[in-house]
Amino acid sequence: MISNQYVSRFSLKTELIDSASKYPFSLPAIRNLDYVELHPKVTFFVGENGSGKSTLLEALAVSLGFNPEGGTKNFNFNTRESHSDLHRYLRVSKGIRKPRDGFFLRAESFFNVATEVERLDDEPAFGPPIIDSYGGTSLHEQSHGESFLALMKNRFGGQGLYILDEPEAALSPQRQLVAVARMHELVNDQSQFIIATHSPILMAYPDAWIYVCTQEGLVRSDYQSTEHFRVMRDFIANPDQSIRDLLQPKK
Repeated sequence: MISNQYVSRFSLKTELIDSASKYPFSLPAIRNLDYVELHPKVTFFVGENGSGKSTLLEALAVSLGFNPEGGTKNFNFNTRESHSDLHRYLRVSKGIRKPRDGFFLRAESFFNVATEVERLDDEPAFGPPIIDSYGGTSLHEQSHGESFLALMKNRFGGQGLYILDEPEAALSPQRQLVAVARMHELVNDQSQFIIATHSPILMAYPDAWIYVCTQEGLVRSDYQSTEHFRVMRDFIANPDQSIRDLLQPKK
């Protein structure tokens, strides 16, 4: 059956890999990768730092035509060559529908995207300034969190494929809730999200699929079984005791 979602699954071209000991194939989440089904609305990848979730998300974005440092498919700048060649080893299955819009957000390099927008707007052009589609205010003249929300509220136009790497990085808990609400508006407008995150708030989005990057590979999990939820729940239930336990001298 042909899927009508924008991206339905991806898998690893294991026949092209000559050594599983080399990065990034040495990462458990990638070394043990078979194939991954994606939710037609929202899919999360979660895991500890260094588990491979961002590497995997980056490779998926690049294989779909996005700039490695982020932006739309029309962005073609390179501040520093830092992405892996994992995208060459991914087999991505697309649906019959093509997204009208799309964006790859990398929290760590969004500054570079904002700089590229300003550079392009400094060049002669017949059309309106690019910054107008981001809300009209320089992304550099806003806080990191404000610029993220400006992106979601203004640049994300719906019927799109949005790949987000740790979008919560600059957002307060309240602003993360705002981001969830905006994400829901876009999902209702036929958008698909693929997100790498540490945020239990974002992960609470209803009916989303959650993949945890473990030593055994990618494992589907329900929300309340994730370590992110359990750590947050236990801390909020008794913060004083949690801190006392944490600061207790080790024997």
